[in-house]
Amino acid sequence: MPPAPPCPCCSGLRYKECCAPFHRGEAEPPDAEKLMRSRYSAFAMREVAYLWKTLHPDHPDRARSREEYLRDLRAYAQGHQFPKLVVMDWKPPDETGLAQVLFFAKVFEKGKERSFVERSDFRHDGTGWRYLSGVTVQPKALDVPPETLTLATFPG
Repeated sequence: MPPAPPCPCCSGLRYKECCAPFHRGEAEPPDAEKLMRSRYSAFAMREVAYLWKTLHPDHPDRARSREEYLRDLRAYAQGHQFPKLVVMDWKPPDETGLAQVLFFAKVFEKGKERSFVERSDFRHDGTGWRYLSGVTVQPKALDVPPETLTLATFPG
């Protein structure tokens, strides 16, 4: 039997031991970083229902119909490859409950690089951590390699 595949979130763990339990609804990510990793994996594994589930109720996409959102996400995920994720920095929740994660996502669409750096905001909704919003920057707009950024040096 071949070995279990590595998790797309680049944690170093196997998918079945890392993000799969979150995608299957068996557990909630314990913190914002793990939620962000599991969302990246969900894009790679085309687990679009999980992406809807993990949107914070205040995220603008929650105003859309679930079916429309899932259809658009399915098309996006099917047309892209997600080969690498690098988490550069994260901040635990502040006094308002806002947690942040800074990451570099390698993404390709039909051989063209669509990678980005994002500072994501997360809030707990009483059940689990949820994606609230994000600010993205294209790597070519940076003066430094994206992997060297921190939350303090992120230009967004």
